[in-house]
Amino acid sequence: MDFQRIIILLGLAVTSYFLILAWNEDYGNGRKDVDAPVTLQSEEETVVPVDFLPLEENEADLDVIPKVDVTEAIPSQTVGQIADVVVVTTDVLKVIIDKKGGDITSVSLVRFPTSMETQDEPFVLVDPRNSYSAQSGIIGPNGTDTTKGRPTFITAVNEYSLGDNSELTVSMSFIQEDGVKIFKEFTFFPENYLIDINYRVGNPTSEPWQGAIFAQIKRNSEEPYDVDTNAMGMRPFIGGATWTEDAPYQKLEFEDIEEESYRAKNTGGYIAMVEHYFVSAFVPDKEKEHSYQARKLAGKDAYLFGFTSPLWTVAPGVNEEQQFQFYAGPKDQYRLREISEGLDLTIDYGFLWWMAQPLFFLLTTIQQYVVNWGIAIMLLTLVVKGLLYPLSAAGFRSNAKLRKLQPEMLRLREQYGDDKQKLSQGMMDLYKKEGTNPLSGCFPLLLQMPVFIALYWVLLESVELRQAPFMLWIKDLSVMDPYFVLPILMGISMYFVTLLQPEPPDPMQAKIFKMMPIMFTFFFLWFPAGLVLYWLVNNVLSILQQWYVTRQIEKS
Repeated sequence: MDFQRIIILLGLAVTSYFLILAWNEDYGNGRKDVDAPVTLQSEEETVVPVDFLPLEENEADLDVIPKVDVTEAIPSQTVGQIADVVVVTTDVLKVIIDKKGGDITSVSLVRFPTSMETQDEPFVLVDPRNSYSAQSGIIGPNGTDTTKGRPTFITAVNEYSLGDNSELTVSMSFIQEDGVKIFKEFTFFPENYLIDINYRVGNPTSEPWQGAIFAQIKRNSEEPYDVDTNAMGMRPFIGGATWTEDAPYQKLEFEDIEEESYRAKNTGGYIAMVEHYFVSAFVPDKEKEHSYQARKLAGKDAYLFGFTSPLWTVAPGVNEEQQFQFYAGPKDQYRLREISEGLDLTIDYGFLWWMAQPLFFLLTTIQQYVVNWGIAIMLLTLVVKGLLYPLSAAGFRSNAKLRKLQPEMLRLREQYGDDKQKLSQGMMDLYKKEGTNPLSGCFPLLLQMPVFIALYWVLLESVELRQAPFMLWIKDLSVMDPYFVLPILMGISMYFVTLLQPEPPDPMQAKIFKMMPIMFTFFFLWFPAGLVLYWLVNNVLSILQQWYVTRQIEKS
């Protein structure tokens, strides 16, 4: 039997399977109201833990309907007349806050255009068209968010701008019937997608005030608007994510949540909503144990992903505050790592994340010097291929020797015909005589597969490649080549790679082997241009390395 051909074909099949599986898991799942998220439940006399309970009967009372169409620019001269929302603008964010409940109903990312053709239109991450909002409030015995409704905050003005300031605090206030003053403050910083949210409670009464902070991200299961997709492409993963001590990154898929709600208690952590290049996340106090939940609202295409903090008691005559944070921005793994443990893993590199992260570091380091991300991908491929050359060379040498043995192998097949036992023995004697082994060229290739799969994830997940131009007609490395030039060149290069391999004596294996370049070219037509560029350069380098090794063997 031709062991090498079988193992190489198997290796190609396994690689293809992992790549398609990785894409399908991370990019293959397939659109308004604040709903009562939480309540208090006493489990012991001395401890009153805070937990989520379904309160569908309250959902109608707590509906939030966006008061403005955030897809259209709000003229500055009319913002002050919109009494029910606050518009906040920084150098990186445009945020709309509903005064009813103090919820964030829209977040636009100023530095990330919707598309290459609409550079003046920022990408809307927290988008009302997806029933997407970041909701928070206070529940419990003296909470402001009850079955009777939600508080309506007041602000000094309705439009805020960070400008050249080092920070901007938007303060919203509400006074309860008993005189307790509730302040909800949003603090913004330059060059920062992280928002500090602070609740301050002033209790002038003679009785203790009790409440618990909740925060939740609400969204439907539909794709984001204004995202460039194609009919053959697989949909990016859209869903929740959270952290536990046992699982630093745990996906919360819509389909799974629909079947069974998620509940957990963790000290610190986060709850996030993930899509391809962007993420929004609530990050509570790192020192306290919080209750986390994800659930689907009955009869609606709407999901809640949130947390509730422990019961908060403010003594009479005392002012106290509690803070949590909300991030809405790109998947910047280094920034996310600073915010909360495991949050950087929302950049999902799969099970090879420990290998993918150094590759990403190498890619970004190279890009700092060459500026162009396409050239950085090419140089990264060159570096990785060079580092793996000692492993590759063994396979190349084996291929070169086996190509020289092709006439002898064909002669043996003609000599022994269908006698597989004698044919196998004859081939083993031939391999032993020539000092080669068909398996020696396969294991090095198999050992390289994890590296290339990890690099595949890096190129697929990196927001840095979004709308990053390469040259000529390649204006965006994160989308397909509009003219299919790179996929066709990749297919041609793969064809030459197969020519340098020893052709299988078995006619059926030879046909399958020759079909591989065509099959890969078809799949790669809709792959991101950056990914196709990587495979093209990798094939070219493989051809050069195989040619070099073959020449060395022929000379010797």
